[in-house]
Amino acid sequence: MSGALLDTRCPRCGGGFECGVNAGRCDCFGIRLTEELRTELAARYPDRCLCLRCLRELAGVDADAAQPVIGSASASG
Repeated sequence: MSGALLDTRCPRCGGGFECGVNAGRCDCFGIRLTEELRTELAARYPDRCLCLRCLRELAGVDADAAQPVIGSASASG
């Protein structure tokens, strides 16, 4: 991992955000998604990251939730 944050735009809402996937500490690592939702998002937005707000909305998590948990423990997103 390069450790650099990626300054990007969410393909769903168009909002800007910093993706930390290359830094190994992206905010989305704390959201658990079902395999079905992960597969759907990968097909709809190939090779793209969505902002935390959109991921929470799609997963049905309250935007103010501190640590959202959706789906099974093995289906983390």
